[in-house]
Amino acid sequence: MSQMKLESKALTVLKDKIQLINTAEGAIYLVGPIRLPVNLYGETVVFQWYSWLQCSEVTDDYQRIIDKLSSVNLAESQQSSVLVYGDFQHADDALIRMHSICHTGDIFGSKRCDCGFQLKQSMKMIAENGTGALFYLANHEGRGIGLFSKAMAYVLQENGYDTVEANESLGFVDDSRNYDDAIEVLKSLRSKSVTLITNNPKKLEALKQSGMYISGRLPLWGDISEFNENYLKTKIARSGHLEEDGTF
Repeated sequence: MSQMKLESKALTVLKDKIQLINTAEGAIYLVGPIRLPVNLYGETVVFQWYSWLQCSEVTDDYQRIIDKLSSVNLAESQQSSVLVYGDFQHADDALIRMHSICHTGDIFGSKRCDCGFQLKQSMKMIAENGTGALFYLANHEGRGIGLFSKAMAYVLQENGYDTVEANESLGFVDDSRNYDDAIEVLKSLRSKSVTLITNNPKKLEALKQSGMYISGRLPLWGDISEFNENYLKTKIARSGHLEEDGTF
């Protein structure tokens, strides 16, 4: 069987799982849902997984996109994910979390931040709520500065800089994250209002500016320790995160 026939056979399986979302810069190609059983605090919870790819080419000929994948360096393109739980499209009450990738916290379990805790806890909150979605944003490492720059920022922090000073000393702004792609994907999956799990008012504002109706906000503080207390205080004092009474 020829390579073209093999690819066409694959497309017949994939085409109903690929969605085109038009954007101002081109297109987002969203693949899913894919059943994903997750070990969450010792229990198996089944989410529906999607991943998306931003592309300058806009086409509903998905074979063209598939043909290009093996010849481009996708390692240089950040591909984000969303985990959906329950009837996210139709349910009246849905929780969402816009979670920025944290290599050290999410993967290694670093206690220098609270990211690993927030990842698992927000997934637990979504499952307990009955429906919701966790957006895992791959180009948000270090509030948008990337992993290598984040490592240098950590060196500066070990020499007396706070997180904001470290980023700014490397030529970055405190927070350069952009939520446009995630919001476009959110709108393609749900038109009803959402409750956002966050302490960050910038995330709330990004959703409001997009026209997405926000029905509420749930705070997410936790895993406070000697290793991250100053980091968390800096989030409040210098980055404007919303403090809950009695947190510190």
